[in-house]
Amino acid sequence: MTDLRVAITPDSFKGTATAIEVTTALAEGWLSVRPGDTLIRMPLADGGEGTLDAFELAVPGARRMPVTVSGPDGRQVEASWILLPDNSGVVELAVTSGITLLHPLQPMEAHTLGFGQAIAAAIDSGVDRLYLALGGSSSTDGGVGALTALGAEFADAEGRPVPPGGRGLGAVASIDTTHLRAVPAGGATILSDVTNPLLGPNGAATVFGPQKGAAAEQVAELDAGLRRLAALLGTDPETPGAGAAGGTGYGLIAWGAVMASGAEAVGEVMHAPDAVASATVVITGEGRFDGQSDAGKVPSYVRALAEAAGATPLLVAGAITAEPTGFAAAVSLTELAGSADAAMTDTVHWLREAGARLARTV
Repeated sequence: MTDLRVAITPDSFKGTATAIEVTTALAEGWLSVRPGDTLIRMPLADGGEGTLDAFELAVPGARRMPVTVSGPDGRQVEASWILLPDNSGVVELAVTSGITLLHPLQPMEAHTLGFGQAIAAAIDSGVDRLYLALGGSSSTDGGVGALTALGAEFADAEGRPVPPGGRGLGAVASIDTTHLRAVPAGGATILSDVTNPLLGPNGAATVFGPQKGAAAEQVAELDAGLRRLAALLGTDPETPGAGAAGGTGYGLIAWGAVMASGAEAVGEVMHAPDAVASATVVITGEGRFDGQSDAGKVPSYVRALAEAAGATPLLVAGAITAEPTGFAAAVSLTELAGSADAAMTDTVHWLREAGARLARTV
C-alpha cells in the first residue's frame, strides 16, 4: 500500500464540533485504517464561529490577545482576538457579540458593542491590518454598536444617544463620526459567506432576524430601522454582504472595510493553497452540505483547490442534502449514524468513523 499525503481541511460542524475537533477526529479515523500516511491538519473557516481557533492552529506564531468586552446583552464577556506574525489582527464577532452568548435571545436589544470594543483593542495595539469574522451574530443593529465602540456617535432627534440594539435604529436622527477611529493603514477585510443586501426580502432583518428570535412585526421594525440607518450613512445598502451579521457588514463597509469571501480570504492567509497542492488526497467538510454550499463555503473552496492541484477531494458532512458534485467520495454522518439525532449526540465518534470509511475508499 502506497503511503499518501492527506490534507484535512474542514470547517466547523456548527453547534456540535469545532473545526479543530472535526480535523482531529477525521485524522484519528483515517490513521486507524492507514497509519503510514502523512497528515496535514488545517482546520478552516469562512468567517463563522471557530475562525479564531482555525487561525491559531494553522498560523505558526499566532497569539491570543485577551480582551474584556460588553456582551450582546451588556454583561461582561472574557474574549480574545488573534495577533498574527505579520502584525495583522483577527477579530471574531461570535466570541464577543455572538448568539451563543445569549439565553434567551434578545432580537431587539442585542448589540455589537463588544465586537467594536475588540476591534478598537486591536487597533490600539498597533495592528497594520484587520480581518473581521462576522458569523454567529445575535443582533440586528446594522453595526451601530461596533461603530459606537470605535468612536461614532448616534443620536436621536433630541441629541441623546440612541439605546443599543435594533430597537434603537428607529430613533437615529444624526451620526457624528468626528472621533471614529480610522481603518488601519493595511485595511480591514470582512470575512463572511453571506452575500445578502441590507434591506428588503433578502435583507438582514427578513432573512436572519427570525434566527435571532425576531417575530414578524419585529422583523418589519428592524428592516425599517436599517433603512433609516442607510439613509443617514449613505453607503449603498445593495452592496453584497451588507446584510451579514444583522447588517454589521453594512456598518463596517461604511467605516471603510472591504467585503471578501470568507473561506477564500481565510484560506489565503493560512496558505491553504500550498497545503492542498502538496497533498494527494484532501478531506473537507461542514455541518450541512446543501444548495448553499457552492456559494463560497469551505467545501467548495477546498474542492476547487484540490481540482487545481490534481488532488483527490473527499467530503464529510453532518447531513448532505445536495449532490456532492466533484468529490470522489462523500460521507454523511446522519446516514452513518442512522439518524440526525444520533449524529449530533456523538459527532466526534461518527467523524472518526467517517474518517475510517473514507480511508478505505482510496
